[in-house]
Amino acid sequence: MTQTDTTSIREATFEQHAFRGWFNAEFFRRMDPYIESKLGPHKQRVFAGLPREVVEIGPGAGANLPYLPENTALVAIEPNRAMHEPLRSAAGQHHVTIDLRERMAERTGLADHSVDAVISSLVLCSVQDPHAALAEIRRILRPGGTFRFLEHVVAPDGTATRAAQRILRRPWAWTFEGCSCERDLERDIRAAGFADVQVENYRIRSPFLPFNTHIAGVATA
Repeated sequence: MTQTDTTSIREATFEQHAFRGWFNAEFFRRMDPYIESKLGPHKQRVFAGLPREVVEIGPGAGANLPYLPENTALVAIEPNRAMHEPLRSAAGQHHVTIDLRERMAERTGLADHSVDAVISSLVLCSVQDPHAALAEIRRILRPGGTFRFLEHVVAPDGTATRAAQRILRRPWAWTFEGCSCERDLERDIRAAGFADVQVENYRIRSPFLPFNTHIAGVATA
């Protein structure tokens, strides 16, 4: 497939999902204070000690910018165009220099072993191929570099949350641009070939039941 073909497919996909892209940008912008009240303490722990050059996969409207050191140089891999304007605005407010790239997590375009830190939150649930995205993260990390993550994950079998995830999986995925509430991302991260993986499992309490089971951690290349 040529570069022109790939670009055309990507542009067609953006046009097809333009409304959902706008809806998600607005939803997360408005819900950010509530979500941060649930995830903030975990982000403070996982994102502590980040270097001043960071790659973020799927930064959205910039929810993680407050956790970056001031004057960080951020390479933002964000395919949703509706997120770009609020992300740039938030970066200015937090004194973060941003290099915004409209690319997919599976193909960042960055060089092999070129970065010390990659972060993501609530992203691997919605990438097309989480295994490919994790392989890409490993590829661009230098030896000893870290992938810092917070993700919502599949709940244990036999729980009410797991039942809700099964029942709502289709409308949930349609509404949130392919987001899956049934991925075992801890297993996927542990199997991705990192030298070391540290994971905390936790649960939040929210009316969005399929969203309530989470992991946070650090994987070292």
